[in-house]
Amino acid sequence: MRYFPIFLDLEDRHVLIVGGGEKALQKLRLLTKTTARLTVVAEEVDDGVADLQVQRPFNILRRSFSESDLAGASLVFAASDDSELDGRVAAAARAKGIPVNVVDVPADSNFIMPAIVDRDPVVVAIGTEGTAPILAREIKAKLESWLPAHFGRVAQSAGAIRQKIGEAIIDPVLRRRTWETLLQGLWRQFVLNGDPSGADRELTRQLDAARNEATPVGSVALIGCGPGEPDLITLKAQQYLQSADVLVVDRLVNPAIMEYARRDAIRIYVGKEREGDAALQDEINRTLVREALKGHRVARLKGGDAFVFGRAAEEMSAVRAAGIPVTVVPGITAAHACAASVGLPVTLRTKVRQFTVITGASAEGPVEVDWSSLVAPGQAFAIYMGVRTAEHFRGRLLAAGAQPDTPIVIVENGTLSSERVVSTRLSLLARAIADKGIVGPAIIFVGLDWASAGLTPPERVEVYEPAAQDAATQSMISQTHSTA
Repeated sequence: MRYFPIFLDLEDRHVLIVGGGEKALQKLRLLTKTTARLTVVAEEVDDGVADLQVQRPFNILRRSFSESDLAGASLVFAASDDSELDGRVAAAARAKGIPVNVVDVPADSNFIMPAIVDRDPVVVAIGTEGTAPILAREIKAKLESWLPAHFGRVAQSAGAIRQKIGEAIIDPVLRRRTWETLLQGLWRQFVLNGDPSGADRELTRQLDAARNEATPVGSVALIGCGPGEPDLITLKAQQYLQSADVLVVDRLVNPAIMEYARRDAIRIYVGKEREGDAALQDEINRTLVREALKGHRVARLKGGDAFVFGRAAEEMSAVRAAGIPVTVVPGITAAHACAASVGLPVTLRTKVRQFTVITGASAEGPVEVDWSSLVAPGQAFAIYMGVRTAEHFRGRLLAAGAQPDTPIVIVENGTLSSERVVSTRLSLLARAIADKGIVGPAIIFVGLDWASAGLTPPERVEVYEPAAQDAATQSMISQTHSTA
């Protein structure tokens, strides 16, 4: 290790920046976040530097550099576009024993600037000793996506309650367990969401449990994991997964999403093969309550969005009835993700003004909806869980006045590497599913096609039109016979 990482206290310290162009501006954007006294020395100063001075005042000396400018400086940045000037600044600073950074010239510097992830007061510095800044930038991007935008609030709020917790909980083991519950559980989420009253209530709950030497209060998060592609889960879903003690996982959740979770998290798989299995749903509800009452942070993982045919309302009701805090983390819906995956717009300004999602499965038997509204002009819709009931939908829609040639697009295993897309028409819906061997999970789009949007379908789309294929085959047979 050539460069030793440290955090330097710049409270009321003097920092000198020589240069007034883009290089200086890049450093100033970081330095103006500190409490240092800043001075810029440059004959010419870009508008960006002047604009920054308005937001956070600092001194600008519009003249050439003089060694006397180094007086009292704790750090120096040589950030001009003049290599001769930067070299002179660096030599003068080193002669006085002042740490100096020559921007983009590590060999002339005795300190370098790391890539920084700023969640003040939480700050992460990443360095490669000047060998590969792009790698540092990649790590920074990953950390930026992992740490919530307002993560600093958590540290600030923790500092504000530290004395209160220290006075309320004497036992160090119980105090540490309470801190873990607060910083990784619901209290943290309330703070991140800017809900101080919710954070205060959760703090009171945890302190009461600690005083009674009881198990910390658990929580449940109902998380929409999107359509399947792991990269399509939200940042908030990732954050909940990383803090969960127990994962209660649906069948349709891609196993690759588990990679975002803690390795030591307990995994409970509760997938249902068919919608409407009430007995199993009751067992899922009991599982959520049981694990949360143990003090666990429970993450309930569902495909798509938990509130779109995900039965999240039943689970939320059961958890709340047990007095357990519950949070809902939205996910990208399967219909929208599948449509985007195949480049199929779900609304068109002059042609499709209303888009609906309906379920193809029901615990009460065949699905019945307002069929006349579904076939009205300007309407399109997506059917979830409709593979087994496709013939029912086809018959009801045709009976309600839908045109037999209404376009149909079926997306199976949407967003995954095994995704298949079949294009057909309403009169052939059930036959297409059978002949193409579609077993789901699949989204069936009715009333949408690429041509109406002025687009061409992806090359991988399988067009199912047996009537045309049969006619072509018959024509070939006829030609063969006539030739013979």
